Amino acid sequence: MAADVDKRQPDDEGKNSPPNGHRSPGSGSWVLRRMWTLLVVSAVPLVAFGIKYYQDAQFLKRHEESVRTLGAEGLFLFSSLDTNHDLYLSPEEFKPIVEKLTGITPPVDFEDEVIHDPNGETLTLEAKMQPLQLDSMTKSKDGFLGVSHSSLSGLRVWKSPAVPSSSFSASQFRAFLPPKNKGEVGDTWWVIPSELNIFTGYLPNNRYHPPTPKGKEVLIHSLLSMFHPRPFIKSRFAPQGTVACIRASNDFYYDIVFRIHAEFQLNDVPDFPFWFTPGQFTGNIILSKDASHVRHFHLYVPSNRSLNVDMEWLYGASESSNMEVDIGYLPQLELLSTGPSTPSVIIDEQGNVIDSKDINGEPIQFIFEDIHWTSEISRQEAARRLEVTLYPFKKVTYLPFSEAFERAEAENKLVHSILLWGALDDQSCSGRTLRETVLESSPVLALLNQSFISSWSLVKELENMQADEQNPVLSVKARLHLEKYNFPVEMMVALPNGTIVHHINANFFLDQTAMKPEEEGATFSFSGGFEDPSTSTYISFLKEGLEKAKEYLTH
Repeated sequence: MAADVDKRQPDDEGKNSPPNGHRSPGSGSWVLRRMWTLLVVSAVPLVAFGIKYYQDAQFLKRHEESVRTLGAEGLFLFSSLDTNHDLYLSPEEFKPIVEKLTGITPPVDFEDEVIHDPNGETLTLEAKMQPLQLDSMTKSKDGFLGVSHSSLSGLRVWKSPAVPSSSFSASQFRAFLPPKNKGEVGDTWWVIPSELNIFTGYLPNNRYHPPTPKGKEVLIHSLLSMFHPRPFIKSRFAPQGTVACIRASNDFYYDIVFRIHAEFQLNDVPDFPFWFTPGQFTGNIILSKDASHVRHFHLYVPSNRSLNVDMEWLYGASESSNMEVDIGYLPQLELLSTGPSTPSVIIDEQGNVIDSKDINGEPIQFIFEDIHWTSEISRQEAARRLEVTLYPFKKVTYLPFSEAFERAEAENKLVHSILLWGALDDQSCSGRTLRETVLESSPVLALLNQSFISSWSLVKELENMQADEQNPVLSVKARLHLEKYNFPVEMMVALPNGTIVHHINANFFLDQTAMKPEEEGATFSFSGGFEDPSTSTYISFLKEGLEKAKEYLTH
């Protein structure tokens, strides 16, 4: 049928064409319709622009009215609740104020349905804490001169856990079980994935109340709430979230090592926000593969380093206000199970419910079999795999200061040494940009592995080494490093005897690489993949160190 129509079209057109080439009235209406269509299409962007202009104008008007009504500080507090920044508070956004005024916390919403067995086992956790040592903070050296009392008010009053003891259903710890494709010893996975990177930036500072936890976040939030009522289970800076690794396994149990990057908001209105960020939370859980039984649970902030907490607080009523930064030492922040999880209801072999207490009124004592692992790795190896998952720059081994120089001498290599205020591989770090850019780039990783022994050290630790008269050789190496150090981070190339042959400050390095390529003649290299200016500059720094070392090695 379609072919027949096509064959008739030329003839039909000839029959329907008006004489003398004049168009019919119908053809004029067709042109008019086309013109109207073009007008409508061209008007759409103009209408959209007009709507956007109107919305922006209304938003600016509301913002100006808000400043007049609330003042700058009032608007700052309002904005801390206004999570979508539309200058209106929804019931969800207003909920923290309701909870504060009424003292009643509504039940938490679950994103994923978690089935709790009323007859399941229960695990009891105890929280222990030794407060931050104020004299470990840098600002304590001048008596906190210039630091307002209100800024540190939340820190000064936080002396003990918010909830010393709490019971959990064993099934809640199902959140730590590995996904289906991660069942082998050594496998790592994200329990709560990080949503930030060097390109997305960081989350805002002007917040007091954590967002409502969902899914697996609920358990982590509940655990950290035993320490303080306002935990943010996703830190403001990358890498955030929670990672886990199977350390050991048998037919019935997993031993899972985990690491959490979270922080607390210690201040509340009317004081400005004070962020308390432990370097990390780590620990392990031994649980059955169906999460019906938890044999052991331990969560803590490592205290093996001289400084392990980053603190930041605002001094004004806006996101761009001045922020103070300090670092300190927290001796203890820890959750520990009092024993294995136990049934809430005890049933005998005939299926009868029996009393949970003996004839003397004492709780029945349970006897648990020893666990024998059929496959396992060391705790240190599991921790290393978690580090590499969080920090790709740890694909290069970073040795302790003294060990790095011993290895360099044995292998006849130079030491790539980074000296900084806070730890490079946790959230108390002052070298976030460095580790998230050049140190994890493939060309830099390859050169470091090939020609260097790498190490990073805290300034405070090297100051202690320098003062150690019992180890004069190490004291000299520490002194040589400290002589070249400038705040906040110094990268150095050193001989095995500690002599610094080349060094560059992180701020100077970042200023250099921030320049436009055409301003400094910087080039982009496509050998072995794309290299940004910072990668090229760092490789040049390392190669210059290798070249300068020849002068010392030939003498």
